[in-house]
Parts: sequence; C-alpha cells; structure tokens
Amino acid sequence: MSQNHHGSALPPSFLPQKFQILSGSALKLIAIFVMLIDHSACILLSQYPPALTPLFCIGQNAYTPYRICRDIGRIAFPIFCFLLLEGFSHTRNRKNYGRNLLLFALISELPWNYMFADTWHYKKQNVFFTLFLGYLAFCALEHFRENRTRLFLTLSGLLAVSFFLQADYGWRGFIFLLIMYLLRDDKAPQAIIGSCWLAYEWKACFAFLPINMYNGQRGFIRGKLSKYFFYVFYPLHITVLVILRRLLF
Repeated sequence: MSQNHHGSALPPSFLPQKFQILSGSALKLIAIFVMLIDHSACILLSQYPPALTPLFCIGQNAYTPYRICRDIGRIAFPIFCFLLLEGFSHTRNRKNYGRNLLLFALISELPWNYMFADTWHYKKQNVFFTLFLGYLAFCALEHFRENRTRLFLTLSGLLAVSFFLQADYGWRGFIFLLIMYLLRDDKAPQAIIGSCWLAYEWKACFAFLPINMYNGQRGFIRGKLSKYFFYVFYPLHITVLVILRRLLF
C-alpha cells in the first residue's frame, strides 16, 4: 500500500498502483483547468452564436461546443471536494483553513454575481460557500463523534443552510461532501456511491478516475504563495472573463 506525504497509508484505489501517478498539485491543476473551460463557456461561448451550433447529435441530444465545454467542467467539483478533504485531513491549522474558505467565498461573491447576472446581486452563491459548509460538516463529524444527537442536529442545520443559501451545487453538493468524508478510507465504495449520488450530473462521475490516480504526494506546488494562488484563481479568472465579455460582446 502506498503512502501519502505525511507517511500514513493511502486508502486503496480501485486502480492498480502503476496508474496512481497524480500528485495533489496535478489534481489541483486539472481541477482549475477544467473549471476554466467550464466558466469560459458559461461567460464567453454562451454569447458566441457559432459555439451554440450543434456539432453532432446522440439520440435526442445535440452537442454544441458550448455544451461540450460545460460537460467537461462537471468533473471539477468532485476533485475540489476531494482536495478539500485532503486539505482538512492534513492541514496544521484547521481554523486558518476554514477562515480562508470563508474569506474567499466572500471575495468571490461579486465576480460570481456578475458572471451570471451581470450585476452585483444574484440569488445563488458561489461554490466556496458549499466547500465552507463541507468544512464545517467535517469539523462536526470529528468534534461530535461520540454525541450522535449533537452531530445529527449540527449536520441537519448545515444541510438547511445549504438549501436556503443556494450555493453552487446546493444541498446535493453538501451531501456529496459528506459521502466523500464518510467513505474516505475506501475509494471503491466512495466512487460507486458518489457516482450514484451525482447521477443527475453524470459527467461529474468521471472525476473519480483522476481522484483514484492520486498518489498521496504533495507535488511541485509548495509554499504559501503557491497555496494562495489556488484560492485567488477562482475570483480572478471569473473577473477577467467577465471583463472580456464586456469588451467582446
């Protein structure tokens, strides 16, 4: 059994060890790359008529460049959820970890609103809020491990918040994060049950391939500057794309 960069054993993957070639850094790059494809389609291709012209059809479904890019982007969320769980498990300061999630949820809200509504107000919230609620759920699962009543009440409260907050992926995303946490020690059931839960967004299920190619190593991205780049990238790339939309369309 392989080990992560902290020396602890990795949960068994459903892939042979020779395929476990992706570090945490590689997973981060994959996630932000497919997210960039997704958001570029959402913000730019949606305004470009040729990108809305079908390239081919499968059954009753017409596939345009816009739709293909949006479908590719579906794999980003499960990878970010996995990376959240890895970060939570290995961070030296969980308080700062949660603070950063909440801080960038607030920072990202204005660019997010302009992405969808082209104004400062939009009824739904960005994905950092979903990840922050997942972080709080992970804390509750550890802190109230011996008190099932408090655990149930806390998780129910967080689920209600995720429902009314209408953050990206909503309550379904929150429950997916719980699935990822509860099955963190066994990758095959995690992938199977996680994929069943994501059936409504089935393209996201392909994320379990790179997740199970994870080798437990931190990789080439080290230091605070590199770490914060991945927080900053989310609001920054949305802002740049929104500006491009204003200039081009």
